[in-house]
Amino acid sequence: MTATRRRGERLEHAILEATWQILTEAGYAKLTFEAVAALAGTSRPVVNRRWPTRAELALAAMDHTLPAGAEPPDTGALRSDLVELLRQAANGFDAVRGEVLAGLAAETARDPDGTAALHAWIARSTPQDRMAAVIARAADRGELPAADLPPRVLRLPFDLIRNEAVVFGRPPSGDAIDSIVGDILLPLVHQLTSR
Repeated sequence: MTATRRRGERLEHAILEATWQILTEAGYAKLTFEAVAALAGTSRPVVNRRWPTRAELALAAMDHTLPAGAEPPDTGALRSDLVELLRQAANGFDAVRGEVLAGLAAETARDPDGTAALHAWIARSTPQDRMAAVIARAADRGELPAADLPPRVLRLPFDLIRNEAVVFGRPPSGDAIDSIVGDILLPLVHQLTSR
């Protein structure tokens, strides 16, 4: 593809779409600045100016393709709200994202900048505010006492989903989500809110 003169959002969109296409078709291991530039119809220096590392480029492409966050589910019961919330989160973690995160984790282990980019992406992409809203709504309904849960507890179910996607190459099944909610999350939330 020959280079086309584009700027701003149009150029960024083309680069991120090209990056996602390479990640989807060839995987993180095959992601190169040269391949992205060629597919996007631009030059490597243009891509490098915006994203200095391969990790930052891959994470930007994952952000670019994530669906917009939905409202926290309101099914009328804490358990089913949590199952639906985790189901929505798991749907956002397809095999490509799991493979990219596994590749990034391995690569960034020796790269402080890449590690910082990965940690920032995980913090940014974890919907703990939606989890807090589900818990607050359950307290309003009288299902549990009102309490501010620690951020680590609010992140926990999403960390488990991300772990499953990375380790097993796919998001957790419906049975696994039921287990995360019933065996881990509900007992923990009830213990912390009953103190």
